[in-house]
Amino acid sequence: MRYLYFALVLLAGCPKKEPPKPAVDAAPVVTARVTELDRDEDAFAKVLEEDPAILAIGEAHAQRGATAASSAKRFTEELLPLLAGRASNLVVELMIPPGNCAKQTAEMKETQKPVVSQQAETNQNEYVLMGTEARKYGLMPDPLRPSCADLGAINDAGADAIEKSLETIARLTTDLVTRRLAHAGKKMVVTYGGALHNDATPPPERAAWAFGPALSKQVDGRYVELDLYVPDFITTDDTWKKQPWYPDWEAHKASGKALLVKLAPKNYVIVLSKK
Repeated sequence: MRYLYFALVLLAGCPKKEPPKPAVDAAPVVTARVTELDRDEDAFAKVLEEDPAILAIGEAHAQRGATAASSAKRFTEELLPLLAGRASNLVVELMIPPGNCAKQTAEMKETQKPVVSQQAETNQNEYVLMGTEARKYGLMPDPLRPSCADLGAINDAGADAIEKSLETIARLTTDLVTRRLAHAGKKMVVTYGGALHNDATPPPERAAWAFGPALSKQVDGRYVELDLYVPDFITTDDTWKKQPWYPDWEAHKASGKALLVKLAPKNYVIVLSKK
């Protein structure tokens, strides 16, 4: 099966196991908005206490040459089990083009090369594995399925092809999650992809790339935004330092623990523990 992996970085998306239980004897360090926890699972469990109808998870995709495990890999191995029995679907930022538009698909891959070439070759496979593992915990994995017309419109955008692909991801995710919500019952729908897309209140210049505002309205605010970051990927580059949670990271990174930052109501960042 052919996949198109649209992984644009935010900064410059066997037998069934029992879900791990949060530790109860840990004494977290708490400030007005920051909590240190010994385990990533405990930080994730605190986010789940919000009881979202939609949990929109974003990441900074692993870049070429990265040696640490990516956010996607660690989410799959550590956090995904906590969604067993609580989520119906996992919508992933992985596009499966129709089989009858090979020409558009080939052109699309060429269009995306400047971005994808900068990223770890394992990214796409990790998203595929995430979907496979989701089934073990009762979640239906849902890739995005663009039409031939969608791919053609991106290819025809010329110099604006990357921006057009970002808009397409947001639209397809909005449409797919909307359909899944109709059958989710009391369970949540989870999305996983680049952190450009899950913003509930994006800046105007990125509004067309975000599905957060439209989906949040659909669930009367029961939309929880969560960004996951690997500490090894965080640098002193100005783009990272401009992130609103960066001072919290600077103050707490020496502990090596999972860092949960509540930026606003229903808006969280988890910097995963140092491995």
